[in-house]
Amino acid sequence: MAGGLAHRALRAVPRVVVAADPTRPFRVPVETSAVVVGGGIAGCAAAVVLAERGVRVTLLERRPYLGGRAGAWTQVLADGTEQPVGHGFHAFFRQYYNLRAILRRIDPALSFLRAVPDYPVVSCRWPDESFAGLPTLPPFGLLTLVARSANIGLRDVRSMKGPAALALLGYERAQTYARFDSVTAAALLDDLRLPARARAVLFDAFAHSFFNPQEEMSAAEMIMMFHFYFLGNPEGLIFDVPDRDYAGCIWSPMRALLAGHGAEVLTATTVESVEPAVTGGWRVTTAGGLTVRAPHVVLATDPAGLRALIDRSPGLAAAGPGFARQVGSLRTTAPYAVARFWFDRDVAAHRLPFSAVARKGTLDSIAVYSRFEAEAAQWAASSGGSVIELHAYAASADLDGPELARRMRAELAELWPETAGLGVVDFTVRVGTDAPGFGPGSDATRPGVTTDAAGVRLAGDWVRLGFPSALMERAAASGVLAAGDVLTAVGAAAEPVLSVPPRGLLGRRSATASGIDPSGRRRARQGSAGESGG
Repeated sequence: MAGGLAHRALRAVPRVVVAADPTRPFRVPVETSAVVVGGGIAGCAAAVVLAERGVRVTLLERRPYLGGRAGAWTQVLADGTEQPVGHGFHAFFRQYYNLRAILRRIDPALSFLRAVPDYPVVSCRWPDESFAGLPTLPPFGLLTLVARSANIGLRDVRSMKGPAALALLGYERAQTYARFDSVTAAALLDDLRLPARARAVLFDAFAHSFFNPQEEMSAAEMIMMFHFYFLGNPEGLIFDVPDRDYAGCIWSPMRALLAGHGAEVLTATTVESVEPAVTGGWRVTTAGGLTVRAPHVVLATDPAGLRALIDRSPGLAAAGPGFARQVGSLRTTAPYAVARFWFDRDVAAHRLPFSAVARKGTLDSIAVYSRFEAEAAQWAASSGGSVIELHAYAASADLDGPELARRMRAELAELWPETAGLGVVDFTVRVGTDAPGFGPGSDATRPGVTTDAAGVRLAGDWVRLGFPSALMERAAASGVLAAGDVLTAVGAAAEPVLSVPPRGLLGRRSATASGIDPSGRRRARQGSAGESGG
């Protein structure tokens, strides 16, 4: 057994999912054009890859800023100062190979990212769980964590129910989803039979971070994410964060890069419809009356926005009935809430920049922005205060933003008592309803990157992929795949795509034998032509 684990560990290196074909040209034929609808991570990834290859790209984004759920904007505080705010904290894990490849276009050294030394899971009931100083090579990082943890011991590991434990260790795309996609994550965790403290600190906090309540999340999706972040990740468990606001260090340079490649970027521009053009290709019309024609379209919106766009585009739905049906099955998950507080004093000196929270009613994470983001740190230094963001990953739909913020702050005071007496200079709260749902059974109907509407591709963190990926990395990878499909269609080389090893420590078959290609499309032998979108 030990020898087998060591052998698998030696193979824990990034894997090439898509390789560039050296026999194909880098540049596309002259006058190749494409429209990208959506300027989040997925849309920008697709647009950058296409534009740098010579495609005439038009990027249309309904918000006044790029970045989607990783976007940022400014707010004037009660004290008259201007501060950046956004949709919530994001961790830039080091196995986000495709996202990092896109970001290296604007900063080859990724100098705006800094390592977070630890991100403990904190609780009122049990000892904090630290992730610092662990070996990077799987599974030794997880084994070391178990060996030193005060919340789980070897006796607890031995008591874990075999089938559920083996499912976590034996991820394989086809087999895992065939067996566990109809099961809830909560049921799988119940079957592990872990003590409450171990489940709460090591598993519940992890599962919560994907915005889907365990009772409404596919167990297969959770197994994949456990593999992607822990057992199949050769980069270790520590992540990086930007040291400046996202608009300044990512999205302004990204917009300039796109412009430098000749792309047209239009923000605050809502797409009204996408219809087949009489002369071939697609006619994309905005709410302001602008019409853009192109043979290739990448739809990189959130699920609700895409469903609404298809409803307004009968010709699109008729041209791609399979993908239109699949998009109709997509669901968003529970609301998430983000509350940022500007306090008049600092928190205790030993508080780390980011902490996950176990078993509180509303609060799931704490980010002390004044300890890693330059603009927040400058405000804190000049005011003597602190900037703290509280996040509820799966909030109650019955509560409004102010009530969620109040509850999260009360729970923060229970965890960090010194915050109870802090005065609030200002605060902002936002409730989002656009996070994708990964409900039991949803993988079978989830659309992939390619569709049965000729020239139309999909991208986003909700798209079905044939390799392990999640959150921002899933968005970036799908955008790169969508762009790569356009490039190969016009005779150019595809953009390389990387991922973690495709199967778990106890997996038996490779992902290439699973019947699923990298884009998430089922191979022809497994479905009819009408299923090409999924």
